[in-house]
Amino acid sequence: METLAGSIERITYYNPENGYTVLRMRTAAHKIPGRNFEGLVTVTGNLPELAPGEHLTLSGKWVNHPKHGTQFQADVCEQTMPATVAGIRRYLGSGLIKGIGPRLADRIVAHFGKQTLDIIEHKPELLPEVQDIGSKRAGLITSAWKEQKEVKEIMLFLHTYGVSTNLAIKIYKQYGDEAIQIVRNDPYRLARDIYGVGFKTADKIAQALGLPADHPSRIEAGVVYTLNQSTDDGNVYFPQEGLSEHAAELLDVSRELIAPALERLSQDNSIKREVLPLLDPKEKTSQGEMPSTGKKPPKYGQSAVYLTALYYSETGVAERLRRLAHALPSSLSDLPPMFVTLDPSLSPEQQDAIRTALNHPVSVLTGGPGTGKTTTIKSLIDALETANKPYALASPTGRAAKRLSQATGRPASTIHRLLAFSPSEGFKHNEQNPLPIDMLVVDESSMMDLPLTNSTLKALKPGTHILFVGDVDQLPSVGAGDVLRDVIASDLAPVTRLNVIFRQAAHSRIITNAHRINQGQMPGFPSSGGVSLDQPADDFFLFHAETPEEAANWVSDIVQNRIPQKFGLHPRDDIQVLSPMYRGKSGVTALNERLQADLNPPQAMKPEKTLFGQTFRPGDKLMQIKNNYDKGVYNGDIGFLQGINPIEHTFCVDFEGRKLIYDWSEADQLVLAYAVTIHKSQGSEFPAVVIPLLTQHYIMLQRNLLYTAVTRAKQLCVLVGNKRAIGIAVRNNKVAHRYTALEWRLRGVLN
Repeated sequence: METLAGSIERITYYNPENGYTVLRMRTAAHKIPGRNFEGLVTVTGNLPELAPGEHLTLSGKWVNHPKHGTQFQADVCEQTMPATVAGIRRYLGSGLIKGIGPRLADRIVAHFGKQTLDIIEHKPELLPEVQDIGSKRAGLITSAWKEQKEVKEIMLFLHTYGVSTNLAIKIYKQYGDEAIQIVRNDPYRLARDIYGVGFKTADKIAQALGLPADHPSRIEAGVVYTLNQSTDDGNVYFPQEGLSEHAAELLDVSRELIAPALERLSQDNSIKREVLPLLDPKEKTSQGEMPSTGKKPPKYGQSAVYLTALYYSETGVAERLRRLAHALPSSLSDLPPMFVTLDPSLSPEQQDAIRTALNHPVSVLTGGPGTGKTTTIKSLIDALETANKPYALASPTGRAAKRLSQATGRPASTIHRLLAFSPSEGFKHNEQNPLPIDMLVVDESSMMDLPLTNSTLKALKPGTHILFVGDVDQLPSVGAGDVLRDVIASDLAPVTRLNVIFRQAAHSRIITNAHRINQGQMPGFPSSGGVSLDQPADDFFLFHAETPEEAANWVSDIVQNRIPQKFGLHPRDDIQVLSPMYRGKSGVTALNERLQADLNPPQAMKPEKTLFGQTFRPGDKLMQIKNNYDKGVYNGDIGFLQGINPIEHTFCVDFEGRKLIYDWSEADQLVLAYAVTIHKSQGSEFPAVVIPLLTQHYIMLQRNLLYTAVTRAKQLCVLVGNKRAIGIAVRNNKVAHRYTALEWRLRGVLN
């Protein structure tokens, strides 16, 4: 093997999946093959995540690429320290060390010369000799230097397993100096403790370290991973038979090894197992396979496996809802019959909903767009205020809460804010400290998953009324459970369904078409056939496309040109692209790359940073994809990238006026959001939505998916695709089955 040493001039290509890198290196040696007129050499290989300015010593061989000429193919990479003053200055000024930019690097190197790196390493107390470096900043530089050094050691250890630099930083921040020892002793802790490290990465490390494929800790980790994957699909439990099959296939081991692992996980309380009723195919409800009438006692025998937290969430929701529903007297029992005169303009259904909410501790109000749910809430609030009864309005997301507040003219908050969530203390309002209210109205309750519902119910004192408001025909929650549908199917609480579209809403083609879709009918389009936006009175259009490429071209043109020119809407702020899938040329990932290039292209003076395989630029539209309780942002929140600080290694993201700072190692919590999945758009409304819908999306084409997408549009809805795909979605009314036993528990079939 030959050796090549030098500094990185630029990174031409980096694949975060496997570390494959193409870079240009500046080397002091002159008589070497492949050196171009700039004095640079092309290097390729599977390398750790590197940055311009770093010094490397590489081992490998020279190869002759038929297209790109002579290149150095590296097999071994050692990150080294520069030896010359110029190299040290460039190294420090490259942004590698948090807190040191080019100007400060110049001053430090001008003061210490060749001793600079030795001073930072061994005598950091001398740093304040440099102008503008006080003791505090010196401490920050020293800490950043130590972190960078530790991370490099971890990277040398983890590079073989495809772990990126940013994940290595997370591992260091989680475990500190013990990181390598912990990874060696129990690599599966990475999957449990660190967001962004999955089971497969941990398993790759474990097996490379020599852990046998049938080792008990590997089997247990595989079972928990399989359960977590099922939870990500919305399931609360997994039938043991299916779990054993999936886990054995994932681990490539005999199914006989799964049962002992389940027993061990049960013993340490990682999972809960319960025998549920056997499914009777003759008795089906909206959930597809659950006994609904309760007339015949169900047969038992299906063994279900829960993650422990979800088991207690499900049993907790059932117990608390049943207790609330049967509470006598309730906090509103002292209201005299017909104490308030209801607005005669309200429909009989709306009046019934208000009376039901006042007379029953647990009730549900559901209905499609334009049927008057918000008007009903406003009249209910008027009645509560007339009676001097304290109440609260809440929604699962910030956008939905803001919309509820604007629509009612009353304060509304997210559930997390209402319950005063603190990262260190959890929900401050709980069973010991309940909310001081007599009624809670939860809007967009179809979005409530099981754990959030349980936390909400914990904060209600006995006798408090709760009204669940939502559209049960939309997609279920992103998180585990199908709470609203389960509550309705259980018959525990009275349900009012609003069906009449009010006159004002009836003029909207968006609303009328949403109801047509929900009733299994094809939506109507403008007489032009929907191939243009030439009819400003209309708000619902179809642009014909047969292929993903054609659809992507239309989406780009519609967002960038047609809607802004015809309707005056801002292409980034007002228009949201909603796709059924992530993959494919008309999927979220590809559309985001294209729309970022269209709406926020690279510019010479605009900084950008590529992290976790994604390029970020100031002005980008971003979505938070993980609940971050420290920052107070949640899965699905949308913001805009305000700036990139290459010295402090941070982003500033504006979430509707709240400017939050993200470390670069946290960038995997953010994704581009010019396009998002329809599932991620739940609870949000946008002035305009553009929806690619093709037969290539066949696996996702369901009525409630299309219905949810269309109802996100406030002023304008544009479909891009063809009527064949739309017809498939409209006809497919099969609600995706989720494994949840909440309905049984609410019925009292299970304790």
